[in-house]
Amino acid sequence: MQTGTVIKSTGSWYSIRLNDTGETLQCRIVGKFRLDDIPLTNPVAVGDQVGLEREGDGQGLIKKILPRRNYVIRQSPRNKHEMHLLAANIDQALLIVTVVNPTLKPGFIDRFIVMIERDDIPVTIVFNKADLYDAEDMERFEEMRAVYEKIGYPCLLTSVPNQLGLDALRETLKGKTTLISGQSGVGKSTLVNAIQPQLELRTGEISDYSGKGQHTTTFAEMFPLSFGGNLIDTPGIKLLGFNYKDKTNIAHSFREFFQLSENCRFGGACLHRNEPGCAVHEALENGEVSALRYTHYLTLLDEVDEQNYWERKKV
Repeated sequence: MQTGTVIKSTGSWYSIRLNDTGETLQCRIVGKFRLDDIPLTNPVAVGDQVGLEREGDGQGLIKKILPRRNYVIRQSPRNKHEMHLLAANIDQALLIVTVVNPTLKPGFIDRFIVMIERDDIPVTIVFNKADLYDAEDMERFEEMRAVYEKIGYPCLLTSVPNQLGLDALRETLKGKTTLISGQSGVGKSTLVNAIQPQLELRTGEISDYSGKGQHTTTFAEMFPLSFGGNLIDTPGIKLLGFNYKDKTNIAHSFREFFQLSENCRFGGACLHRNEPGCAVHEALENGEVSALRYTHYLTLLDEVDEQNYWERKKV
């Protein structure tokens, strides 16, 4: 049995880069694969290491998924009761956002971090399209950078027309396997093409009607970088929903709240809502943690409550 890395997923077929020869083989799946009893729309992700057997027609069969170092899942955009595997075995994640065109949605940043934080995967936030920022936009960027760098998430400011921050971005990516994501229209493909022109990723314009980006990436795909490392490009995300029935998953994914929870009266069981003796509440009153992040945290808890309510109604 040969082994290889999944470099592209198109639903029913997977492109596998063989570990021994480097050639690419088109493969399909044999049998059923599950992930910790989580209902999945796709059993194999880009970045997975797999065992396969060749077929006589020059294609292959995936027979085994090798143990994953980590993986990233999101709620399926087509079925909210299932999860979708975005990538596996990554070193870090890069979230592309912009303050304007389209307008920044800070809650999306925290949703993305919660999705990644479960396996302690480092996240860098890239604020793109800086050439479009006026003084007020730059002030907003500085406010956001202060919030996220304080809790350990590096922030970069980039602009392709001004060639701003591109060297720093290359240095961040160098030698690592990186999942890159962002909402539609933030300039992700344009930014990637600027640091690695030969990839020629398809770019899209902002819709004049909706003010939102148009999807340009259809399937996740891994690309080798000439300066070392791999980039896993994912489809532009319009909405990022969750299907976490356990609220402690959310509480533990806001790292500054989790660190404070050891000082809560109820420790790690504290959800930092209305519990007495909550260290997070005290930190909020003292201005030690971000009120914006706390608002996003409560929103996610409310979503979990709503999901659980409708689940119970169906029983």
